[in-house]
Amino acid sequence: MADWLDSVLPKDCPRNSGLAIARLTEEKRIGRGGLTLTSPAFAPGGELDPCFTADEEDAVAPPMEWTAPPPGTQEMVLIVEDASVSPPTLHWSVWGLAGQRGKLLEGEVPPRVGKNAKQNSEWLLPAQSEEDGTHHFVFQLFALELPLTLMPGASAKDVFAAIEGQVSAAAVLTATYRSAGDGADDWEDEDDID
Repeated sequence: MADWLDSVLPKDCPRNSGLAIARLTEEKRIGRGGLTLTSPAFAPGGELDPCFTADEEDAVAPPMEWTAPPPGTQEMVLIVEDASVSPPTLHWSVWGLAGQRGKLLEGEVPPRVGKNAKQNSEWLLPAQSEEDGTHHFVFQLFALELPLTLMPGASAKDVFAAIEGQVSAAAVLTATYRSAGDGADDWEDEDDID
């Protein structure tokens, strides 16, 4: 396991050596050039709103924003994994993002998306059971020195292979999610109200 993950991940987030950030870059590239990744939908280490999970019917991907990468960046890649399982579950791989300051709006369809752990090309909604406890999602942004030539729908293996050796800077944002269950106990039947 990369010891430097301690400086990147919150204390309660598992140090999963299978994470893309541990496999594809090194500590000196984290935050290089002031690169940061944030979301207007949650604070760093905060909880994902149910509207980004399987707890809601019309759930979508959360919005993301990032600062300008180092000069010479050709492309940005976003990878989201669940660090609470091993190997990490791939929820999203997005590339084709311009090598500059940018953002993805809530529910926006990115330019190129690869296959997630369920082998479809979309945001894989977190869907743990209540018994699973809290899961930690690691949003990983990579600034690349060369553009990727992958077609949409590329496999995780192909995406990771294309990124390897091309990362000039990286940024990490984490979020948690714990299923709220079906909510059946949260509501009273209108007929029972006096």
